[in-house]
Amino acid sequence: MATSVHHGDSEKNKPFYMKLYFQVVIGITLGILIGHFFPSQAVDLKPLGTGFIKLIKMIIAPIIFLTVAHGIGSMTDSGKLKHVGSKALIYFLVLSTLALIFGLIAANLIQPGVGMNVDVSTLSTDSISSYIKSAEAKTVSDQILHIIPDTFFSAFTEGEVIQVLFVAILFGLALIKIGKPAQGIVNGMGSVLDVVFKIVNMLMKLAPIGAFGGMAYTIGEHGFSALKNLFILVATFYVTGTIFVFTVLAAVCWYHKIPMLKFFSYIKDELMLVLGTSSSEPAFPSTMRKLEKAGCSESAVGLILPMGYSFNLAGINIYMTLAALFIAQATNTHLTLQEQLYVLMVAVISSKGAAGVTGAGFIILASTLSSVGTIPVAGMTLILGIDRFMSECRALVSFIGNAVTTAAVAKATGEMDYQRFLAVMDDHDLANDDYHYPTASTVSENNAHFQSNNEKKIINKTSAYTVNADQEKELATTR
Repeated sequence: MATSVHHGDSEKNKPFYMKLYFQVVIGITLGILIGHFFPSQAVDLKPLGTGFIKLIKMIIAPIIFLTVAHGIGSMTDSGKLKHVGSKALIYFLVLSTLALIFGLIAANLIQPGVGMNVDVSTLSTDSISSYIKSAEAKTVSDQILHIIPDTFFSAFTEGEVIQVLFVAILFGLALIKIGKPAQGIVNGMGSVLDVVFKIVNMLMKLAPIGAFGGMAYTIGEHGFSALKNLFILVATFYVTGTIFVFTVLAAVCWYHKIPMLKFFSYIKDELMLVLGTSSSEPAFPSTMRKLEKAGCSESAVGLILPMGYSFNLAGINIYMTLAALFIAQATNTHLTLQEQLYVLMVAVISSKGAAGVTGAGFIILASTLSSVGTIPVAGMTLILGIDRFMSECRALVSFIGNAVTTAAVAKATGEMDYQRFLAVMDDHDLANDDYHYPTASTVSENNAHFQSNNEKKIINKTSAYTVNADQEKELATTR
């Protein structure tokens, strides 16, 4: 069941300048101004952004372990775990593949690299050698083996999300096997989670400073001029990402009756934080807590959201196929339809297991190009200068995709108190209540009651319409 930590003080009763999202927006704006007018000083502000991300990353491993293990350990039905996990994986595979297809289509329609006529032999790979080295070290088998940590504790010390998730699932399954004697451990983990999320609430107060430092460094280091030559590529990427959110993810929300715009408003603090830091990880802890407070079960959120950070990075997927074809176009490397589909298939595999941190997309792109072989890896130097400007969109689209998918799968598997969810979407301040996720039977009753009320409203509207139609008929006859 959900723990009782408040997400934070009531946002509704705070003046606008005290609200987190407003402070983060101010931080981003000041960062852009400082970066533009005082670039040399702005570059020195990088530790503010890096330090904040490190603070949040410090707490992510224990949050994932405790939440996942506690959520699984609280399940009395292991079949429910398989149901939630398998449905989440299907969603991840479908959405990530669609994202790759979107990037492929955008590259073919806009053709941002055509006409550049770059001679590959003139490109120096010194600036991307570290990325190529990281990519070459990760074959498909290496990626699979990478899921297993060297030791039980190395997963935590190295901060590998997918390894922590693996250990947490094993630990949770063991708790289920032990049963009642392990209940004390499960309850204890819930209490520790209270403490961990209280730490998160404290750290989130530094978010505006982190966003300020991150944005100031980006503009100060690269400058707006870096966008001029490759503006079409950047614009294509942002437009494609936006279209993906408001078509594919909107369709997911519509199908599961999730009010998308209200949901985005609910997680606006996290959206601003991701935009400012160019990373989805800083928003992970508070997103997890918000979803639980909105009526999603802790076990579902604890399993789906961390999995999404490794298997459902839609922003990176769009970027991968778009950037790969851009390099091919810029270097006059002709790709047939079959070769483009091969790039797509390789990207489906290479994109899995990536961390949602800044720079991950560039490493995965190098891995994909190395595996494909037909597109020159050296061409990555063409986009190195503007990669940082695309990381904001990568992080935002990936973050939104994970938040939407978590809510959708929770509802689809009966792990959401839907009445509660809609109430919180209408009044965000309810998320500060001391809410506990109800029992499965109560959720079913609540959702059935909600459905019944909706059906009654429809029947009443239909009856009213029928009466009006009959009245119109009578009047027509009289006339």
